[in-house]
Amino acid sequence: MNALYIAWRSGDAAHGAWGPVGRLEFERGIFRFCYTRGARRAGFRAFPKMENLDQVYESTTLIPLFANRLLSQSRPEYEAYLRWGGFDPNNPPDPIAILSVTEGIRQTDEFEVFPCPNPDGHGCYLNKFFLHGMRWMPSLAMQRVQRLEPNERLVLMPDPCNVADPNAVAVRTYAEPTLIGFVPRYLAVEVGGMLMQCGADAVDLVVQRVNPEAPLQHRVLCRMRGCWPDGFRPCSDVAFLPIPAEAAAHCVA
Repeated sequence: MNALYIAWRSGDAAHGAWGPVGRLEFERGIFRFCYTRGARRAGFRAFPKMENLDQVYESTTLIPLFANRLLSQSRPEYEAYLRWGGFDPNNPPDPIAILSVTEGIRQTDEFEVFPCPNPDGHGCYLNKFFLHGMRWMPSLAMQRVQRLEPNERLVLMPDPCNVADPNAVAVRTYAEPTLIGFVPRYLAVEVGGMLMQCGADAVDLVVQRVNPEAPLQHRVLCRMRGCWPDGFRPCSDVAFLPIPAEAAAHCVA
């Protein structure tokens, strides 16, 4: 089953708090969206044409809220857009897979899309993501980014003194140690937990590809492989639970 969550930011871009407000899944040819309990947060407004928080919304085509967060196939840079995410333009994946990497991010936007991680067949945590926070990096960091190579090792470091997010996990280069960005917000708590339970040596992070021509949010694609601790249950907080009672058979966190 393919599933994504949508997170909403309350507050400004620098200090706003993020949290899940809905879940999209694709199963047997049906796209299904439901709101999660995180949507009860003060200030959140239901999405247009989906105003009822207690309803499950179904469609045979991708719901516009998510379709509008994909680059149109008619755009001349569409093939490059797929390559930025590590996809083969000659064998394009389904839209859920694309959104799971690109996060459906728009500049100055208050929403982003993310997948809930699952273990692989060997019980390891696998994920790939674009490096976050690069627009806040100094020029020396950006110069180091330009010299990144595929498969270059990176280092994860919890950043509890981060005023914007005490759960933040910083990403640094291994050679010539330089802060170049951060793990995406939706992964920060889980990655921080893995580092604490398993140790830094049990989590490998490398550069998958660098896209010099891409916007900053698609500039550096990282690949992570780490331990899956006993009892580890990502996306299990109450904010991820579906609101509609009838969603229990489908929107299960």
